This record gives sequence, structure tokens and C-alpha cells, in this order.
Amino acid sequence: MIRVKIYLLEPYYSGSHKAWADGYAAHSRHEVALLTMAGYFWKWRMHGGALTMAEQLRARMGDGESPALLLISDMLDSSTLLALTRDLTAALPVVSYFHENQLTYPPVPGSKRDLHYGWINYATMMVSDRVLFNSEHHRDEWFDELPRLLKHFPDYVPLDTVGQLRARSRVLSPGVGLVTESLPPRRERRGAPPLILWNHRWEFDKAPQQFFTLLDRMVAQGLPFRLALAGESFRNQPDEFLAARERFKAQLVHFGFARRDQYRALLAETDIVVSTAIHEFFGIAMIEAIHAGAMPLLPHRLAYPEIIPSEWHESVLYTDLDAASARLAHWLRHGIPPHAPLQQAMARFAWPRMAAQYDECFDALCTAERP
Repeated sequence: MIRVKIYLLEPYYSGSHKAWADGYAAHSRHEVALLTMAGYFWKWRMHGGALTMAEQLRARMGDGESPALLLISDMLDSSTLLALTRDLTAALPVVSYFHENQLTYPPVPGSKRDLHYGWINYATMMVSDRVLFNSEHHRDEWFDELPRLLKHFPDYVPLDTVGQLRARSRVLSPGVGLVTESLPPRRERRGAPPLILWNHRWEFDKAPQQFFTLLDRMVAQGLPFRLALAGESFRNQPDEFLAARERFKAQLVHFGFARRDQYRALLAETDIVVSTAIHEFFGIAMIEAIHAGAMPLLPHRLAYPEIIPSEWHESVLYTDLDAASARLAHWLRHGIPPHAPLQQAMARFAWPRMAAQYDECFDALCTAERP
């Protein structure tokens, strides 16, 4: 069993990108060195991050240190990076990891997609020996849309590369570091109603208005519940959440971004975790909540059918808001059904297990003969 040095390049070292980089570095059998930039200004990271990361590579490799493989996040223009460092990196296998892509990520309502960022993703894939996606849903969505991007161009359209890229792609989920055993113990409820958790970004692609409509229906039926509105916001005081704070002030136990200790305490208390998302490439927060013991209520789309074992689809996946309302109302009236096997199924995403799969993938690349 080999052990090599891997350089993991992450120009957007924040949030889920940071958790992924730190998690793999901590659990890999390989020596993983992190080369990072602060997680701000994502557009500039995609345009100019390669310049800074090339300098970091030169500083690390200038003293004779050489990795066996480069693992590069999707926020970096790898084609530019490799061009700037070809004297150092020409012989190294390159793996790109796609947490998201800029071709199918939904644009802000009222804005138009800038296809140049999707092109950067495409160019990154073209210079990669292996392309990794965090879910089948993500991979399928990308390769469904890629031909339409390429057909925008007037001639010499490289449609044959679509099949080539798909052939060198693979799905490897990010690992999840939070384990049930590390959570604080659940406190005695003493008749407290179930706690419903929102643990998504406060953004349009998570469809918060649908979530609040769902809660309105519960209130209209006189069904008691408690509510925690956690998650991160990149806007100042989103109007829909401010309105919800007033509308559900009788049910609210938490409002706003939760520090890690606060979030862990919320997970330990959560009974039901809900998603109304119209976009989700994977869903780490949902896996964390289910693993902590929450019963999920999720749309039957996006990456969720992959996360949830097929025998649980009928129980926890819904097709429309009416179906979600009926399911949630039933749980609030009659109690949440036992779901320990579903909770235990999330252990397959634990970092020790996933890191071993990453290592195996990279072993094959490091030992293969280069052309």
C-alpha cells in the first residue's frame, strides 16, 4: 500500500470547500498538503486565483519538494495554473474535484448567466486526468448541459470531448465529519413540541418561501412545533427571513447563523429537517442532520434520491408541496416513525470510509505510466 504526497489546491477555502479539504487531509493515508486562498470573491478566484496558486506551487516545489499528484478544486482555472507551472507540473497527474459548476448553478433571478465561468470549468476538465463529481445528479446535469455550451460557438465545435470527459469522470462524495457520538446529549423534552430545522443557505435556490408556506399550513391546522432557522446568509437581512421571524415568533428557538457549538446543540435537539431546495449538488448539511437523528422531509429530485436509501424514498421524499404538507402534518399529529436504520445509513459518508475511496482512486493515478 503506497503513501505519497498530494497537493490539494483550494482557492476558495471556506464553508463546504474548507470542510472537504480539511476532512480529506485529516483522514487520508497519504500526506496531503493544503495550498489555499481565502474564501472570498469567487469570480476573481476563478479568473485570477491561478496566478497566486502558481506562486504557491513554485514556493513549495522550488526547494526540491515534489508531490505525486495535484488535487484541484473547481474554483481554480487549472488550465492557466498548469500553463504557468509547466516546467514543474508537466509530469504530475491532475485530478479536479467539482463541488459545483458554473454552467448549471442557477443564476440569481433577473440576471443572465455568464458562460465564461462554465468555460473555465470545461477547460479545467480538459487538462485533468480524472474529473470527480460529488453526486451522480451533478455529473448528469453537467454533461447534459455541456453540449449546449459548446454549440454556442460558430465552428470547430469540440462535441467529441463530451464523451471523452465523461469517460474520465467519477462520482466521489465528500466525507462528513460530524458523528452522532460527538453531539451533546438530548435534553428531557417534558412535552415540548417537535423541533423543525432549516439548515440551508438563506438564498433563493433553497426556496425558503416554499418552506415558510409549508409552516403556514401547519399553523393553520393548529399543529404545534418549534422552529430553528439556521444557515448562512450572504445578503444583509433577507426580507423573507425577517418576515418569517415575525410570523413564527411563537415557534422560534433560533434565528440566524449558528456557530459550530450552537449548531451541534441544535442538531442534538432536532426532530425534523426539511428541504424545499430547487438546487442542491450534494447536501452535506442534510446528511449531518439525519446522522444526528433528525427525520428528513426532502423533495424527490436533485441529489436527495442518491443520499436516501431506496427503501426510504416513499417515507421521506415528496413530489410536491401538498404531499410535503400531508407528510409533515401526519408526523406532527401522530409522532415521527422510528428511523434508526436511516440514521445509521448516513455512516457510509463518514470521512474515514470516503477517504479510503479517494486514496484508492489516487493510488491508481500515481502508479500509472504517464504518456
